[in-house]
Amino acid sequence: MMSELHRPFADELCPIADETLGLMYRASPHGLGELIATMPSAARASLAMYCFRRAHLESMGLAIAATCEIDDLTAIGGNAGAALFAKSREPATPPPLTEVTYARRKISLATGSLRAFRPSDGTED
Repeated sequence: MMSELHRPFADELCPIADETLGLMYRASPHGLGELIATMPSAARASLAMYCFRRAHLESMGLAIAATCEIDDLTAIGGNAGAALFAKSREPATPPPLTEVTYARRKISLATGSLRAFRPSDGTED
């Protein structure tokens, strides 16, 4: 039997009910804090690892991990849990602004007909 640390992510079960996860996903940052405040520490750590491993839930995983202790995260995720703990304590940095970020796309207008119409023979379809 595979240990929890070696289970493929696709097979990993969400540690909370789908409805609760949906509430957390739609919650404001303050509302998320209220939702997880009553959870046991091991459940929060498990949820933080689960969310962080999914791109669309990564920021929520970081927010939850910020409320966890390092011992809880390492018990659930090993070295990955310790890395998540450290990352959750780092200040958020915005992505670097590049020239591409500011480049405006030019608007082009059609110069000809976009659609060719068949000549009408007087009958309707």
